[in-house]
Amino acid sequence: MNQPHSPVHVDVLARAASKVKRHVLPLFVVMFIVNYIDRVNIGFVRAHMEADLGIGAAAYGLGAGLFFIGYALFEVPSNLLLQRYGARAWLARIMLTWGVAAMAMAFVRGEISFYVLRFVLGAAEAGFFPGIIYYFTQWLPAAERGKAMAVFLSGSAIASVISGPVSGGVLSLNLPGLHAWQWMFLIEGLASVVLCGFVWLHLQSHPEQAKWLTVEERQALIGTIATEQAAREAERGGRPSLLRLLADRQILLFCFIYFSVALTIYGATFWLPSMIKQMGNLGDFQVGLLNAVPWLISIAAMYGFAALAAKWRHQQAWCALTLLIAALGMFMSTTGGPVFAFVAICFAAIGFKAASALFWPLPQGYLDARIAAAVIALINSIGNLGGFVAPTAFGFLEQTTGSIQGGLYGLAITSVLAAVVVMFARGKPGAGERLSGGGKREPVAV
Repeated sequence: MNQPHSPVHVDVLARAASKVKRHVLPLFVVMFIVNYIDRVNIGFVRAHMEADLGIGAAAYGLGAGLFFIGYALFEVPSNLLLQRYGARAWLARIMLTWGVAAMAMAFVRGEISFYVLRFVLGAAEAGFFPGIIYYFTQWLPAAERGKAMAVFLSGSAIASVISGPVSGGVLSLNLPGLHAWQWMFLIEGLASVVLCGFVWLHLQSHPEQAKWLTVEERQALIGTIATEQAAREAERGGRPSLLRLLADRQILLFCFIYFSVALTIYGATFWLPSMIKQMGNLGDFQVGLLNAVPWLISIAAMYGFAALAAKWRHQQAWCALTLLIAALGMFMSTTGGPVFAFVAICFAAIGFKAASALFWPLPQGYLDARIAAAVIALINSIGNLGGFVAPTAFGFLEQTTGSIQGGLYGLAITSVLAAVVVMFARGKPGAGERLSGGGKREPVAV
């Protein structure tokens, strides 16, 4: 067997990691695109649902946010079940149930059914994102995960780019029998159901099941990942329990940072189509096209900042910088007319999407792989509650004050606070420390 760190072993490991990324990343990106469209497509039918069903700004904001309550409540249990039943079966289940729930949105009849189905959609989708992150920890060595995450996260940016034209295009069709917004939910939800079959046929749960890897490549992957885990255990002074990690202040910092990022992302996501409509007499397809612009810019920003962080290594500093860019953009969006506000949101998107990509390597490097899925799910659950707070607050503000300016100020302030907090977060445990039974840090004897 090749010795770890030998030239032959390194070459085999690189070849194996490259095969893994080629095999799973295209499917994961497509899954994320479909997932994201089903999550945010209500932003494009807000005016239609208000006209047909009487769902006003406050009800729309609450319904948009209830998705994240269902998501948060079921996130950790879903990821524990993923570990029990395997990624292949559980990710296929997620695709099927969220596709059915997304299609059911076509049959909303009023505020109550809107609230219920948004909650059900969130519960059905719970576990997808941290499940993919956990999958990477089982299939890729640490050095390859950041690059894989950047590619995977590009799926949300790509989805943001294409969701506008796709949803706007469907809304422009004159299909018989149902309203245009109902056809949009049916067609976009059906894509998730179809993908369920591809997941079942294409994925394996563990590297040893991958027949498309050679025996040597499987051994290199499994051995390297096990060695990295052993080193992490030694650094932490033994196997940490989930409760001990939950008492760790670093986990709390991670939760707040991601909450701040999600707050800004979903504040922009759910209200951007409405902001664009204020720019003039625009049709659904035109709104969809303009909605794609900030997200198109953000894709380049994600890759650019990932490259900078890889070259000049200080993940926290780069993440803090992008959060400050997001804060400045959100603040500037309150200082001019609708067109200037749109330009400012484009600038903010550079920051908040890049911050999302730069954030995840921090908890990934910090967590013990054996409980990583549950803790990443917790961080994602609490963080995504920003997706509840932002649209709910924006809807309340618009209905009571006629403006969302106060909400934009709030997003700017939160991003500045997150930029400060991220400088206190670490990507790995401090040298010479371990977690004590109570979650406190103690020196390790040398």
